[in-house]
Amino acid sequence: MKLLFKFFVLILPFVSFSQTDTFSKEEIVISDLIKGDLYTPKEENNKKALILLLAGSGPTNRNGNQLGAQNNSLKYLAEDLANNGYNVFTYDKRIFAQLILGNTNETEARFEDLITDASGVVDYFRKNRKYKKYIIAGHSEGALVGMLTAQHKKADAFISLAGAGRPIDEIVVEQIEKRSPSFKETATAYFKILKEGKTFKNETPALQNLFRESVQPYLISWLKYNPQEEIKKLKCPTLLINGDKDLQVVPKDAELLKQAKKDSELVILKNMNHVFKTILGDEKENMESYSNLNIRNHPELSTTIVKFLNTKL
Repeated sequence: MKLLFKFFVLILPFVSFSQTDTFSKEEIVISDLIKGDLYTPKEENNKKALILLLAGSGPTNRNGNQLGAQNNSLKYLAEDLANNGYNVFTYDKRIFAQLILGNTNETEARFEDLITDASGVVDYFRKNRKYKKYIIAGHSEGALVGMLTAQHKKADAFISLAGAGRPIDEIVVEQIEKRSPSFKETATAYFKILKEGKTFKNETPALQNLFRESVQPYLISWLKYNPQEEIKKLKCPTLLINGDKDLQVVPKDAELLKQAKKDSELVILKNMNHVFKTILGDEKENMESYSNLNIRNHPELSTTIVKFLNTKL
């Protein structure tokens, strides 16, 4: 979860086909707002399963990238999963299509839009491709979106990748306390107003990016959901993955989700950060990995997912 909601114009991904890996990739247009890449293994496993990867917060594309934060986290994960026989679909968040169509209006955005989009993707593939199993895997903010989508669409499995275990205000206030502790009290007060369903005039310039008036309706809609309550409603096998080098969503959050859904599986990957990279050094190395396209994902991320799915499906 980027801190938080910076409005970037993304570099749109290119469509390509792998020459060396054991999968092909094609662009699929779901609707006027949603398009993405379908990774199809050349030798599919017998489960005939589709994994839907949901991106984290902010304007994030199908590869997991934002302008200024290009790391291919979702692209590399999709490739690794496809190389293990799983179909995978990743897509650009709706902001891309809205930018192209010229109809962006931040004041109208709601958290539920993300659930609508993810649900529409599941409906599309159930109608047109008819895989036998559907797995929803969400990263960061996408983990909460995935929980709700998995409930509504009766997914066969759910995977939380660095998903928050607390309401978003608690996560953000914790981040602010670490980085700019003098603003903690103000941010807490602002979130209290939003949780009451009210908007306000932000008079703290340093918090303008987070609490600008145009984004407040979106925050209000997001604050309605408590991940610990939502995960209890899932009836499918659930895997919780976090890294112990995650600077944004700490392992404590995955542990809280595990406490809420006791039959879930919890895996904390050593030296993995928020964008799935292996970090052996300091915080500087950690942050630099957000903008390095040459670093592949932590090798145990995909193997953990594949082991879980091979066992549970």
